[in-house]
Amino acid sequence: MYVREAKNREEVWLLDHIEAMGLDETAFRSRDYVIALDEETGEKAGFGRIRIHKVEDGDDVCELTSIGVVEDWRGNGVGAHVVERLVEHARDEGFSFVYSLVDEPAYLAQFGFERIAEDELPAVLRDRLESKRDDIAPEAVAMVLSVSEFVMPDRFRQRFKGATVEADDEPEESAEDFGIDPENTSYKYDTGR
Repeated sequence: MYVREAKNREEVWLLDHIEAMGLDETAFRSRDYVIALDEETGEKAGFGRIRIHKVEDGDDVCELTSIGVVEDWRGNGVGAHVVERLVEHARDEGFSFVYSLVDEPAYLAQFGFERIAEDELPAVLRDRLESKRDDIAPEAVAMVLSVSEFVMPDRFRQRFKGATVEADDEPEESAEDFGIDPENTSYKYDTGR
């Protein structure tokens, strides 16, 4: 498994999964996303976005948003590595803090994120929080992380190293599954040999 920046050709895949998971697609730009992939199969396992809000009269604000993991890949540390890559990207862009507006704060708390009061949020994120609550996540809360305090629990590293998708254990279909008696049925091109 590895995480890399999204490519333009993955835009449709991203939008499909964002919609299916009920995530935020506001001001969508595929170049803002990272994607987790299986090295062997190239199968996409998860994604997330860094959104930089330009502020005219102050410092720009960095938000992590639209973090999702494909259902078959959950429990493999994929989301953790997506978050890690996004935080690294924020650090490389010069941000000391990243924010996230989420309805499952316990997940991000594992990495050092802390809840922040709405009145302490930058104004642009107060507005985003309100619209997010109205549109897709009524229980959303604001969280903040000092980039230098990001923590990746070892259990996520280990899961990610050996991440796999469970194989379907569906039995092979037989003629009987379709109501065909294989001993007494003749087939159009059966030569009788």
